[in-house]
Amino acid sequence: MDKPVIGVTMGDPAGIGPEICAKALSASAVQAVANCVVIGDRRGLRHGLKISKIEGIEINSIKKIDEAVFKPGTINVLDLENADPGKIKTGQVSKAAGKAAFEYIEKATQLAKNGEIDAIATAPINKEAVHKAGYKFDGHTEILASYTKTKDYAMMFVSDKLWVMLVTTHLPLKDVSRKLNKKNILKTIKLAHETLTKLRGRKPKIGVAGLNPHAGESGIFGKEEIKIIKPAVEEAKKLGIDVKGPVSPDAIFYLANAGMYDIVIAMYHDQGLIPLKLLSFNRSVNVTVGLPIVRTSVDHGTGFDIAGKGWANPQSLIEAIQVAAHFSKTR
Repeated sequence: MDKPVIGVTMGDPAGIGPEICAKALSASAVQAVANCVVIGDRRGLRHGLKISKIEGIEINSIKKIDEAVFKPGTINVLDLENADPGKIKTGQVSKAAGKAAFEYIEKATQLAKNGEIDAIATAPINKEAVHKAGYKFDGHTEILASYTKTKDYAMMFVSDKLWVMLVTTHLPLKDVSRKLNKKNILKTIKLAHETLTKLRGRKPKIGVAGLNPHAGESGIFGKEEIKIIKPAVEEAKKLGIDVKGPVSPDAIFYLANAGMYDIVIAMYHDQGLIPLKLLSFNRSVNVTVGLPIVRTSVDHGTGFDIAGKGWANPQSLIEAIQVAAHFSKTR
């Protein structure tokens, strides 16, 4: 069977994106499962190879996907020529870097929608830089949802230890409670059910975390569990979904790691990401579910503090490409 073609966006060119792209696409673990094309700037990738001290790799700069040459020792770059090293300084937030990073996502989305690539794996962007460039999105997820006109979507994180899906994403903690409602919790439960059923060929066991300590303790520590979370769970059960909750947030991740649940529905970003990263940092992958295209991403940021030093770990990008390749075959 032919290997899927994965478009790997280079991320913010001032961060560790070029370095981890160079390392990941040179890895046999990636070459074994996918044909990859970096969507970025050849100068950035060349710099990534240099600081990584990777030799013997040829950069094939292309303008169209069908110009790619998939063979050992070659990295294909769909070169947008938009990351001028004279205007972008490594490790610094800039409008130029934010604009370049956004354009990589934009191009990758277009290619995926047109069927020219089978999936997208994204290196990290810097949200401040993207905002400086004039794009008012909270992150990759919202950009992709907008460009694919997707209304029902969610962030799912997968690892060897734990799978998590988020009801809310990039919000100040003080705003989480008022953004939660029965509708968006039920939507997330349904997305988890549909996604895992498709991937695994069976109904998943879903655990839904409470919001408050001890899942509210019958309303003593908060009413969200009684008013919105439990009604959403009960509605999901009526649809034939195998779901339990609200479960105390301080217990549910332990139970999932022990095998009681296939996936946990977390109410907010850090509730789900702290246990996930504690168990599987650099080995977890962000998947945007609900899109008409496959998109995976690393589980970390742009690493401005280590950019340009050759220290960046490519493992999360390697995992993201592997997951993208696998998921692309299930669509």
